[in-house]
Amino acid sequence: MRNVLAIGAHPDDVELGCGATLLAHAAAGDTVTVLVLTGGEAGPGTANRFDEQRAAAHSLGASLRWGGLTDCTLTPDAATVRLIEGVIEETQADLVYVHAADDSHQDHRAAAAAARSAGRRLSRVLHYQSPSTLTFHPTVFVDVTAFITGKLAALKEHASQVELSAMVEPDAVEATARYWGSQARIGYAEPFEPTRMVFDLAPISSMPTRTRTTAAVDGERRARPRTPATVRV
Repeated sequence: MRNVLAIGAHPDDVELGCGATLLAHAAAGDTVTVLVLTGGEAGPGTANRFDEQRAAAHSLGASLRWGGLTDCTLTPDAATVRLIEGVIEETQADLVYVHAADDSHQDHRAAAAAARSAGRRLSRVLHYQSPSTLTFHPTVFVDVTAFITGKLAALKEHASQVELSAMVEPDAVEATARYWGSQARIGYAEPFEPTRMVFDLAPISSMPTRTRTTAAVDGERRARPRTPATVRV
C-alpha cells in the first residue's frame, strides 16, 4: 500500500491530469489524498467549485485538502513549499503527482516547482499533463483502460467547468487517453514525466529455492498487477 498525494493548482486539475490513475490506486488499496492549492476563483463557475471538487474527490475515493491560496497568484516561494511539505508530512505521502513544469498557466508552473522542492526527499514524483501544458515528454504510463469511465464521472462532478470551459471536454479527455494508450501499446493510458520514479522489486535473496521453470512462472504471477493498472506506481 502507498500513500499517494495528487496536487492541483485549481479544482478539476487533478481529475484531468491523473484522475484515472488515482482510481487505480484506490482500487489497489492505496490511500489517496488530493491537495487543491486554490479555489479557482478566477475561472468560470466560481460559486460551485468547492462543492464540485468535494464531490469529485469523493468519486475518486480520495480525501481532500485545500491550500487556501488565491487563483492566478501562486508562487513557488517558501510559504507554498512549506504548505506542500506539511501535507506530505501529514499524509506520509511516498508518491506525489503534480502538474508538468512547462505550462502556459503560471499557477501550474508554480505548483510544479513548489511540489518538486517540497518532495525533494521523495523517491517518486511524477508530473501529469494539463490541457495548457506545453512541452511534455512522458516516459511513464499507467494503463487506465478499466478506469477511464470513472475518470469521466469524476470530471462530470465539475459541472460548471464541463459546461463553461472548452478545456474540460469529455470527448477530448477520452481521446487524449486513447492517444497515450496507443503510444504505450495499451487501450487507454495516463502519461507522466518523472522527476524520480523508483520501482519496488522483491529481493531475489528472499525467495525460496525452486526449479528454474517454477520460479519463472511464479515471477510472472507476481508481476501481474492487483488492478488493471499496468504500471504499478
